Amino acid sequence: MALKNFAFKLLNNDKYSRTGLIETHRGNINTPAFMPVGTQATVKACTIDDIKKTGSQIILSNTYHLMIRPGVDRIHRVGGLHEFMNCDLPILTDSGGFQVMSLSKLNKIDEEKGAIFNSHIDGKEFILSPEESIRIQLGLNSDILMIMDECPKKSNEYNKIKKSMNLSLNWAKRSKKAFGKNPHKALFGIIQGGLFNDLRILSLNELVKINFDGYAIGGLAVGETQKEMFNVLDNIKDHLPKDKPRYLMGVGTPSDILGAVKRGIDMFDCVLPTRSGRTGLAFTWEGRVNIRNNKYQKDDNPLDPSVKNLDLNKYSKNYLNHLCNTNEILGSMLLTLHNINFYQELMKAIRDNINNGTFDEFHDKYIDKL
Repeated sequence: MALKNFAFKLLNNDKYSRTGLIETHRGNINTPAFMPVGTQATVKACTIDDIKKTGSQIILSNTYHLMIRPGVDRIHRVGGLHEFMNCDLPILTDSGGFQVMSLSKLNKIDEEKGAIFNSHIDGKEFILSPEESIRIQLGLNSDILMIMDECPKKSNEYNKIKKSMNLSLNWAKRSKKAFGKNPHKALFGIIQGGLFNDLRILSLNELVKINFDGYAIGGLAVGETQKEMFNVLDNIKDHLPKDKPRYLMGVGTPSDILGAVKRGIDMFDCVLPTRSGRTGLAFTWEGRVNIRNNKYQKDDNPLDPSVKNLDLNKYSKNYLNHLCNTNEILGSMLLTLHNINFYQELMKAIRDNINNGTFDEFHDKYIDKL
């Protein structure tokens, strides 16, 4: 039977915020959507079955980490990431560009060869070109692939950011050529340009000419303020194609997501809910809870009475405080699952309010609370 082609349908608009449906042969994704991060073919401290119970419809995995360990050949041998990690959800793989910038002990950018860098694990040298990044992602058999780009650190040097943006555009063309024709998969372009509005528009317009299946905003979540991030989105929101999904990479907090949805973004990913869960920080409808705080030793109430899913409220704050302060693995598991579940309940509430025409009120109620 032929595989279903990738497609995006816009369902509803409330000013700039919108709901949509991404169709893949592995299942549909309601947008705005949050993707839990499964960096090394696992969402830390959670099983795939648990992830699915939270309402998650897609996860993200990391090309850089999987290239280094266990290697694409080992994963490709069993059929790809889905078989390797026993996951029947759609999977998006990033290109590895961000990790080259943030993790490698030594890296050098060569326009023709790509990123030449040393592994943060053992120092072994790797060369990641646009063609190699696409080859790896196709070998992983993910459903949504990202172009290879250069993700520069935050900088006020215009010429430096412009040079990096032009390099990413060159690599975008090479990534598209290497991707070829794969109608049941998708390839997203990545808009760069730092905090410079004219560079962002230029990057977007050139990527639209190449014609990608979706458009991501990269180069954010690298130290800029929320106001600076929202300014970038305000600048490009009227220029983004309406018929393609829009993905804000590596973002973010619940308030980041609310503000970005208000500016037309459809897709998000971030390690925050899982990383926070492992360190004792919980996201709730009443705000953030540091469960390690001694005041919870006498609090026998559930973490968040408003949570509707997974019966997570059978565990008291008192008990969770004990688990986290004694570094019990169960504490990390329960808080991680709670946080992912909260993010998915937040996304559903966002979608419902957009469809009901009440998103502005919902945004204003929670933007400073979450």
